[in-house]
Amino acid sequence: MTEEKVFPTPSGDIHYWTSLAGEDRPWLVFLPGLTADHRLFDKQMEGLSGRYSCLVWDAPGHGNSRPFRLDFSMDDLARFLRDILNREGIEGPVLAGQSLGGYIAQVFLELFPGRARGFVSIDSCPLKREYYTGWELAMLKHTYWMYRLFPWGLLKKIGAQGTAMSPYGRDVMRAMMESFTPKEYCLLTDYGFRLLAQAVEAGRKYEPGCPVLLLCGEKDGAGSAKRYNRAWEKRENRRLVWLKGAGHNSNTDAPEEVNRLIDEFAERCSM
Repeated sequence: MTEEKVFPTPSGDIHYWTSLAGEDRPWLVFLPGLTADHRLFDKQMEGLSGRYSCLVWDAPGHGNSRPFRLDFSMDDLARFLRDILNREGIEGPVLAGQSLGGYIAQVFLELFPGRARGFVSIDSCPLKREYYTGWELAMLKHTYWMYRLFPWGLLKKIGAQGTAMSPYGRDVMRAMMESFTPKEYCLLTDYGFRLLAQAVEAGRKYEPGCPVLLLCGEKDGAGSAKRYNRAWEKRENRRLVWLKGAGHNSNTDAPEEVNRLIDEFAERCSM
């Protein structure tokens, strides 16, 4: 049974969900991407609960974790996650982060070495400065008005079709977008991209200190995600699996394959 819980902070309440599989079972922690909420990982919670204890959150400013002041840093997000894991008594989880969720996981691993036993990046990118050009970082800081130029109906269409290839994936993304007002969505998107730029510009090592699995949709059209993942695989000798026919939200487009890969990876990390 999945239970919704609330973690209070001075800036707002963070909502998260847990599903317990038994005291001796390892934990999977799912971190959705920017503007996505816990529904992004419904198929993973359904498919992997029972074999693993699972946790998924609505990151601050997302889903049920609203209202929430946009005054947090990427480090704050990692600390919120650390505090929630401490509250639940979770040790040595495998972190599975999609897009922004993968960035939060990398910051968590940087700040709290040894706390996680594995990291699955789903359509996310590395945070090391060497991967980014100055132009790319500059663009990340100026997205609000670009998004506001689009009519809301068109922006929702672009958001759904641009992140997912499957009818299910597009329906989930559209539903998550419709939980926002147009201005709220654009402000959150702009804020999230700025957090990404700031995390990259921090110039940290971002060495995970644990096994890493990279998953990326073959049809991921979000920014330069595919280029970043190819470079990540090559430069750091990471295992990269391309998900056939999947877009940026590949865990909604290819849930069975993603679940199988996470399951195999988590089992290896638990040995």
